[in-house]
Amino acid sequence: MGLMGDAVRTQGLFKRFGQQVAVGGVDLIVPRGSFAGLVGPNGAGKTTTLGMVTGLLRPDGGRAEIEGHDVWTDPVGVKSNIGVLPEGLRLFERLSGRELLTYNGRIRGISPEETRRRADELIQVMDLVESQDKLVVDYSTGMRKKIALAAALLHNPRVLFLDEPFEGVDPVSANTLVDVLRRYTSSGSTVIFSSHVMDLVERLCDWVSVMNRGQIVAQGPLTEVRGERTLNEAFLQLVGARGNGEEGLSWLGSPTA
Repeated sequence: MGLMGDAVRTQGLFKRFGQQVAVGGVDLIVPRGSFAGLVGPNGAGKTTTLGMVTGLLRPDGGRAEIEGHDVWTDPVGVKSNIGVLPEGLRLFERLSGRELLTYNGRIRGISPEETRRRADELIQVMDLVESQDKLVVDYSTGMRKKIALAAALLHNPRVLFLDEPFEGVDPVSANTLVDVLRRYTSSGSTVIFSSHVMDLVERLCDWVSVMNRGQIVAQGPLTEVRGERTLNEAFLQLVGARGNGEEGLSWLGSPTA
């Protein structure tokens, strides 16, 4: 069993693609009930790590537990406890928003009456009432993210994994998503989302894990990782970002002869 108080715990998670090590031994810890950010530059290994933790990608080494269930020896126990919103999510586009939720309820074994009740509430909260009978293929990015989050929440998971959930989402939809996620964590459930937008993480998260080049380089309560700096300043120091000085680009912004 996992330690009490941890929603997610990994040990030595490792994944290579050909010669390239994408994730090089990650010990990720996320306390139960936290709003956790997994941050890092593009290519740091965030999506690969989330893929392994949620059972979508088999690791080459290490192990992962969610709510005390081993991801690889108890996949059913894990999948009943989690909701996942991957980046570049493929939805059944020829279903309407409501049909998508009904379908999810059926594959999760929720009764039709309960599915309808939950779908009604989620559609209302996500501000999708007028779009519920439109095909998902006609949804905007913001609407897709909202219906996908509704589908991920329908079975009331203990832990929710979101990969870049606010990418390409308009401010009004983003605000709705944030409200729903805050309500969800306030009841003791856990949200883990990956992002490279530090301002967003700083605003939402109480726990943060910083990845760089397939490793976790800092992890803990947001206030500790950040210290006296902004999260963005702390992040740039942790990942070793350096300015390129004044050399080059001397032509940029100067009038052409």
